[in-house]
Amino acid sequence: MIARLRRAYRGMRLGTRLALGLGALSLVVFAVVGTALTTYMRDYLSAQLDTQLAQAQIAQSKSIAEYGTLSGKKYYSWFYAVYDVSDGTPELRRPEDPADLPEDVDDFTALASAQSAARTELLRTEHLRGVGTYRLRACEVEPGVILVSAAPMEDIEDTVGQLITIQVVTFALALLALVVFGRRMLRRGLKPLSDMASTAHGIASHDLTESAARLPLRADGRDGGPEVDELRTAFNTMLEHIDDSLAVRAEAEQRLRRFVADASHELRTPLMSVRGYADLFQYAAANAPEERDRHLARLRAEAARMGILLDDLLLLARLDAAEVEAPLRCEDADLVDLVQQAADAFRAGRPDHPLTVTAGPEALKVRLDPQRLRQVLDNLLANAAVHTPPGTPVSVDVTVASGTALVRIADAGPGIPPEDQERVFDRFYRVDKARSRDRGGSGLGLAVAHSLVRAHGGRIELNSEPGATVFTVRLPLDGAALPAAPGPETTAV
Repeated sequence: MIARLRRAYRGMRLGTRLALGLGALSLVVFAVVGTALTTYMRDYLSAQLDTQLAQAQIAQSKSIAEYGTLSGKKYYSWFYAVYDVSDGTPELRRPEDPADLPEDVDDFTALASAQSAARTELLRTEHLRGVGTYRLRACEVEPGVILVSAAPMEDIEDTVGQLITIQVVTFALALLALVVFGRRMLRRGLKPLSDMASTAHGIASHDLTESAARLPLRADGRDGGPEVDELRTAFNTMLEHIDDSLAVRAEAEQRLRRFVADASHELRTPLMSVRGYADLFQYAAANAPEERDRHLARLRAEAARMGILLDDLLLLARLDAAEVEAPLRCEDADLVDLVQQAADAFRAGRPDHPLTVTAGPEALKVRLDPQRLRQVLDNLLANAAVHTPPGTPVSVDVTVASGTALVRIADAGPGIPPEDQERVFDRFYRVDKARSRDRGGSGLGLAVAHSLVRAHGGRIELNSEPGATVFTVRLPLDGAALPAAPGPETTAV
């Protein structure tokens, strides 16, 4: 039975449980208050009756001493017994009226005997057979004479009983009102928690498997007090974090799908070329031997192109997993010398683009991976040549500012549209969608450069407008990573 009640209690809502707990606590308080009030009232009425007995016996003692009678000094329903005491043994006088004594006077005689021995007034409460509970008082009228008076306690018991009845009814009504209205108030006070629970259920039923899943639900309202407001704020903050995480996950999934699609497309083109030239090579080997060398050269070119693409993808994967595998082999190198080497290679390979190099310091020692940073410079210079018409001037300058080494690569080409500037560092992204892959590359050059600079603790900034496009590479001189720049990381920082 107790176990069943416990299970039923645990199954109740919090508001009901709090209301019942408040009712039980109130019941204990009411019981303590009622008991104290009843005890105090009983003691007070008993003291009043004792005082009345004492005052009555004073007058009765004078009447007995002067006239030997109690005439005119009696109270309705009281009992009176006069004893003559000789040798410590009380002897009952004949009553003036038979109604002055109950049928059983043993309690009167015992009290008179005790008073003669104690020689002081005595009070007792006794239940007299056939008449009820009485308050007895014995006093000495004169030497050898003892008066025992008995007053009924029926009025006190009736008063105390009525008081208990009133208390029980009043406390029961108050307890019922407290539980009913208290439950309503508690339910109203706990409504914000119920709303948050409903919001949580709504989130649980929300499909989070979709790639663009969002959490539109929030815990609203301003009721419940500071504690509930604090919980609501924490709850909404948690939902915001979850929502942001879902958005990041959805974006990452979209980028992954786009990356896989682009990578598959980019790899499919050279593979198709390899297959086609392989068929031509097989045909030439059988029918036109003079064509074999040309087809074999094309096979090697397509394989080399595919190898470069795969190398870039592998490098990006290693940079993404830099915590697991360090992609750089850093050493102290001269940045100015690296820029000069990249410029010489650019002049040799791109003679149709005049290049100007402005090196501020004669030498600038920076801790970096020379091979990877040279790859960054080559990619940025190649990007300037590929996306500008022949004859467009290109410039490179090296400076130092605020403990940072800066390499600026600028061209006077048509510039990059604003809507494309935020995505130029995305993998496989090309500003000119119609440009052929033979001229425009695979779209990994800037992505590789961006990732390599970040791996060095630096960042790339882009500022572009018609007639001027500037890529700025910032590298820390002290080896510490540069702080993140405001705004999107793929745009000017």
